[in-house]
Amino acid sequence: MKIGYACINTSLPCRSSSTFRLSSYSEKQLEKTISDNLSCLWEILHYNLKHNILFFRITSGLIPFASHPANRYPWQKKFGKCFAQIGQFVRKNKIRLSLHPGHFTLINSPRTTIFKRSFVDLLYHSEILDLLQVDQTHKIQIHVGGIYGNKENSLKRFISRYLKLPQIIKKRLVLENDERLYSLKDCLEINRATGIPIVLDVFHHRLNNNKESIREALLQSMSTWKKKDGLPTVDYSSQSRIKRLGSHAATLDLEDFWRFLKETIGYDFDLMLEVKDKEKSAVKAVAFLSEKQHFLIN
Repeated sequence: MKIGYACINTSLPCRSSSTFRLSSYSEKQLEKTISDNLSCLWEILHYNLKHNILFFRITSGLIPFASHPANRYPWQKKFGKCFAQIGQFVRKNKIRLSLHPGHFTLINSPRTTIFKRSFVDLLYHSEILDLLQVDQTHKIQIHVGGIYGNKENSLKRFISRYLKLPQIIKKRLVLENDERLYSLKDCLEINRATGIPIVLDVFHHRLNNNKESIREALLQSMSTWKKKDGLPTVDYSSQSRIKRLGSHAATLDLEDFWRFLKETIGYDFDLMLEVKDKEKSAVKAVAFLSEKQHFLIN
């Protein structure tokens, strides 16, 4: 199992999602910001390797205004060598990467303009992974989207739109269940029509399910992954003990994490932690797994 976390390393002084106001846009400013963001990504990946964290979700903000019409800068060409060097490091050290576009990237929106913007955004995310020269085990994770007054039609629209996407995007996409609108059962219906792999979000499943246990849900989601997609991935977090229902915990709850590990014994997958303190919880999880490895194997 590779353990990962998302986007930000709170132990480092840099951020790989630095940006600036569109009103002050210039190619010089853009070039400097991209260079700084890629340098920070390098630092994060080296930190992760040092701490045996071999799964990482790259921020969508790596390239500022990447899918905005104002950005006509050929960043793909200008920074292609840098991306290739980072990708070589990733491959050499068997690191797995993912990306997760924001909630405004909606394949199933009934508004054509939103879908077109979403398509451009997905193309940008796909270009990041292609420039890194990593295979299709490195994924782009999305939600189904909204219901828009008719869940059945919205499911059908997702399926129809997905099937028309170019292979550069389709080969990367994986679908995640959410906590309110689309359960694992809904995602599996989409999978049967499209073949898109399903990422089980454990926290979301606990909030929105059809009475499947975590073990049952994991088996169902794992069955949607093909060999070319690599090991299935799972998102894990737990409920905050001080915030409203649906709020992620600030740090890894080792008691809950241990219950989850025991419930999923025998299954092989990579785990993305969606916990507020990021790499701190990932370091804690790696150490905990090492400590409990004997019990999990036997």
